Amino acid sequence: MQLPIRSVLPAILDSVSQVVWVVDHRGDIVYTNPAGVAALGYDDVEDLVGLPSHETLHPCRPDGSPFPVSECRMLQPAVTGVPAHGSDEWFRRRDGSFFPVSWWAAPIDLPEGRGVVYSFFDATESRELERARRERDTARIRADESRAAQRRIMQSIESVRRQTARDLHDGAQQRLVSLLIGLRLTRDILPESASGAAALLDQSIADAQTAIDELRELAYGVYPSVLQAKGLVAAVESLAERCAVPTSVVGEYPRRLPAEVESNAYFVIAEALTNAVKHAHASHIRITIELKEALLIEVADDGIGGVAHDAGSGGLIGLEDRVSAFDGVVVIDSPPGQGTTVRAEIPVPE
Repeated sequence: MQLPIRSVLPAILDSVSQVVWVVDHRGDIVYTNPAGVAALGYDDVEDLVGLPSHETLHPCRPDGSPFPVSECRMLQPAVTGVPAHGSDEWFRRRDGSFFPVSWWAAPIDLPEGRGVVYSFFDATESRELERARRERDTARIRADESRAAQRRIMQSIESVRRQTARDLHDGAQQRLVSLLIGLRLTRDILPESASGAAALLDQSIADAQTAIDELRELAYGVYPSVLQAKGLVAAVESLAERCAVPTSVVGEYPRRLPAEVESNAYFVIAEALTNAVKHAHASHIRITIELKEALLIEVADDGIGGVAHDAGSGGLIGLEDRVSAFDGVVVIDSPPGQGTTVRAEIPVPE
């Protein structure tokens, strides 16, 4: 046989962790369950029964200003007969400390008149979680904005690089080529007797050729034309051919990538290659390029290794900045005596 709900209701109220209070038509406490006693730091339910609810919970605000009972929304259901709810209230414990709460209040008919039954819970933890979420979201937004700004800066730099390389090729380099042709033509029509002038022209021709070669190298370093014309693998193969350390390139993929991705990957490889040549004392360098869900690049040397993962050198910082700006990651594996491998993964837009 099932027991009537009235006979088990006290046991239910005593066992739940939710605070349940009942106040009479005057606002005095007539009942609270053990959770309510514990929440406010009291020792026994008799310490609370008979006390004025408003003056016990929040006679003043956390800043010390008075809180008139006429403004207490928790007691309004006794007057209006309409349930109420709030999540921006602060209650005072027995020791005088305050804590944030969420509460619900509903009218209840008592023998002496309409009272209020209400429940509340300590919202400290939920507010801390909400604050942590806001801080996390703010940090993520700032990080996204920072990466986007960094990406725009790099894209602007690459654009300037391309334009500068074109200007060097189409401007100064073409003028030097024209000058060289003019010098050679002048040298060809000099009589054999003008040996002094011929020697000067020969030296000028050599100087002009050296200037053209140096200008081509400069333009290539600023932005290799093969990168724009033939893509990343061809540009890296050309880079490897110019490297002072024997370098092999492995990799291909079926399609061209966005220009900013290819440019970024090229200069990541170029920086890693420069670091290897300068510091690794390597006899061979291997460059691997692979396209899967992302662009995977690897620069591995057989040098002395021992590069610290948190090394503050400009080269490593530059690599990380370049890759992180495109939401990528860099991993450096450099056990002492076993060479260094720089791996980078750069997301590729659809």
